Formats: sequence, C-alpha cells, structure tokens
Amino acid sequence: MRTRPGDELCFMPAAELAQKIRTREVSPGEAVEAFFERIEACDAGLNAYTTLLHDEAERKASEAERSMSSDLDLPPLHGVPVAIKDLEPKAGVRNTWGSRALASFVASEDSVHVQRLEEAGAIVLGTTNVPEFGHKGCTDNYLFGPTSSPFARGHNAGGSSGGSAAAVGAGLCALAQGSDGGGSIRIPASLSGVYGIKPSRGRVPFAPRPDAFGPQKPFVQVGPLTRTVEDAALMLSVIAGPHERDPTCIPGEVDWLSAARGSIAGMRVAYSPDLGVFPVDGRVSSVVGDAVHAFESAGAQVDAPAFTLKRPQSELIDAWIRWSSVFYAAMISTFEEQEGIDLVASRDEITPSFLTYVDLAPSVTGLAYRLDDILRTEVFDAFQDLFEHYDLLVTPTVAAPPPANSATRGHTLGPTEIGGEAIEPMIGWCMTYPMNFSGHPAASVPAGFTEDGLPIGLQIVGRQFRDDTVLAASAAFEQARPWHDAYATRLDLSFAGVAGES
Repeated sequence: MRTRPGDELCFMPAAELAQKIRTREVSPGEAVEAFFERIEACDAGLNAYTTLLHDEAERKASEAERSMSSDLDLPPLHGVPVAIKDLEPKAGVRNTWGSRALASFVASEDSVHVQRLEEAGAIVLGTTNVPEFGHKGCTDNYLFGPTSSPFARGHNAGGSSGGSAAAVGAGLCALAQGSDGGGSIRIPASLSGVYGIKPSRGRVPFAPRPDAFGPQKPFVQVGPLTRTVEDAALMLSVIAGPHERDPTCIPGEVDWLSAARGSIAGMRVAYSPDLGVFPVDGRVSSVVGDAVHAFESAGAQVDAPAFTLKRPQSELIDAWIRWSSVFYAAMISTFEEQEGIDLVASRDEITPSFLTYVDLAPSVTGLAYRLDDILRTEVFDAFQDLFEHYDLLVTPTVAAPPPANSATRGHTLGPTEIGGEAIEPMIGWCMTYPMNFSGHPAASVPAGFTEDGLPIGLQIVGRQFRDDTVLAASAAFEQARPWHDAYATRLDLSFAGVAGES
C-alpha cells in the first residue's frame, strides 16, 4: 500500500510533515492532494470517513501556501491534514453522530477542539465514522456501516473513535481527533494499531452547551490518535490548556513535547494482566505479557503486584451503562428542545444496542445514580493506593482481539464471553472505562499482533494529572519496540486492491 506515488507523505510522521511544510520542502497543497488520493484508493473498503471536505480543504491549502510568502511565524500545524470525529461539530459541515436521525444535520458552530486545530493551521479533510452517538466500543451504525481495522478487513476498528483511528493507521490523514468517555480513544487505538492518549480529566477543555457539566460523568476527554508519540504531543500542545467556557478544566500548562522526551529510568511500573476482575483472551495476554519487558530496557523496574478493583467487572460496567443512559437521555431531550429533532421517533431507525440506553434511562432513579459514586470512589481509591508505590500501571487495553464485523449493518459488538465468563458486549470487554471513572491519564500503545495478524494494544496509566509520565513511558516503549515503519508494512492490502500495487 505504501508504494503508490505520494504515499510517503501519507505515512510521514505529522511532526516531520509539519517541519517539511515550514521549510517549503512540501506544500500544503501537495500534502492535501496526497491524502485525498489515498482516501480515494483505500477508504471504500476501510470506511473511515463519513464526510469529505475536498473543496474546503483545497481552498485552505491554497490559503496556507499564500500565507507562507510573508515573514509571519507559522503556527505549529500549518498545512497539516487532519480528520475529526463525527461527534465533533464543525460549522457548516454535516454532523451526523452516526445516526439516521441526523443524516442531514449541519453544525452551526465549531467545537473548542476544531477551533484550536484550525487556528494552529491544520486543514480538516473530513469527518470520521462512529457508532451511533458514540455509545459502544465498535464502530458500526445503520447510516454508514462498520469501519474495519486497517490490518484486518472485516474486523472492527474499535470505537467510538474508530473512523479516526482507522484513518490514521491506514495513512488517510496525518492526525485525527478522538474523544474518550469509556475508552473511545484507547479501544480503537488498540484495534487499529495506532497510538492514542486520554489525557487527565480537565486537561483538554470541553465546552458543550447547554450543559457544560455533562462530560463529568463519566469523565470524557478529547485527545489525539496518531502514528507516533511525538505526533500526539504535538497535537496536545495545540488542543490542551484551560478555556474560559469550561468550568471543570484544570489550570496550568504541560510542555508536551518535552514530556515525550522524558526518561522513565528508575521508575516503578506495576503490570496487571487483568485489573483483578477482567477475563482476558489468551492471545491478548501473550502479546502484552511479552511487551511489558520493553519498560525494563528503558531502565524501569517492572513488578506484578496483587491488584484488584474489588467489584466484579459486571458491577462496574452496569454502573457505566447507568451513567451513560442518563447522559444519552439528556442529550435526546436537548436535541428535541433546541433543534426540534426527535432522535428516537422511529425505533426501527435506531441501532439496537443504543436502544439499551434509551430503554434503561427512565428506570434509573436519582438515588441510584448518586449511590454509584460510591463504587466510583472505590475505583479511584484502588488506583490511588497503587500509585502510592508505583509511578505507572500497565495492562492490556482491550481483553480480546478486534471482533469480526457483523453481517448486519449496525449490529457489530464485542464478545459476550471470554474464557467462559460472561461479558457485556458494548464495552465490557474493554479494560479502559475504569480510568474514566477516576480521571487518570491513560494511553494505548501498539504492543504487537496475534499469530493471525490482529493488532493488540498495551495500556499505560499514570498518576493523577501526570500526563507527562504517561507520554514519557509511551515514548520509551516506542523507542524499545518501534512500530511506525513496521506497522505500515503490515496493512491489509485488500483495502487498496490493484491501486495499492507498485
């Protein structure tokens, strides 16, 4: 797939591409054209994008080229092509949320993250596929169908930022935006063979209206999906930082690029193969169990202490579903009040798994909703107890390899059991959502492949607000087990067909 003319730009790290644009070795127009050519050749089989912005991107590229004739300092992402998740509003662009009810809905304003990316010079190529309203760990919906992992056509890219992760992994954009309320950055990073980080709660601002406090339960964060750790640091340097319209963002700045160059020598790393409560597929355990040794080569001490989240994984996921059902019920009510759109007017038009939330919401009492915070506190305290003795926690990102796409559009789910233990199939098989209970920073790095070529991710969790340590550990792992070039040679050639041949 990399032998097509122009593909070298599509697989170049975003930081390198940005530098080549600044030094005029590559023009913004050349970069945009290369990515659109690759999208045309590969995306029909991958299904990463929902809306492409050819005309706007080409116009922005021309404007970016003209601005380079001045002596003004160029912004950090000047001319770099990016993709944004189809949950993220961009003014004047179709914003479907993966739902038939919003198939023609057009956003009226930019989100904070889109605004910051564009102010930094990024050029948006289009929006990327999601499960309906981002509700599950597989990207599939009635409107667009499933998105495949770039490494295995017919196996899901993960969700809910699956289109963004797949686009990055397949070389269809330089950087992509994701959001994570239960693992929606880290799950697709694992299943699509890319890097993704959920920053600490409040690190990247969220300013939704009319409810600015909605993303608190569980903690939702926006973050990058990239091919390298440095690229993620570069993107965070643009989108992170306080915002006057986010009442929950935390003060202070992080030198993200310096953090990605930090050392973890002498740090203590706790390895938990299952967080004490998750059944894990043996194929995942094998890959991750081998990968953790990379931290030792970076000078860290790796232990496997006894650790458990105390509650069964079935109780943990039940709480997450209750919170999510209330969140979605509020969203449905708000859409109808503000836009005059009844999102659930026809049940036949709604993804069946999303109906789980719709039907559960009326039965969730205020008292039950409040008492779930006791469980949440237990999860937070379990992590805090561990971090009294360790700098980092590493685990599998997802407890199973990428699941097969359903033959019926919209119906793709994860496994219902692992090792004979029942698992909730929306995200219960993902070892990511406990960090959304607690707000700790967490990333997924590409850890390797199963024997049949399915990508597996390793999750790195840091102390509260120590995003810098998570980035440093991610970069140390990347240096010990570099994936960028090696992964690009393993992409599923069937996406490009004859167009991918030399």
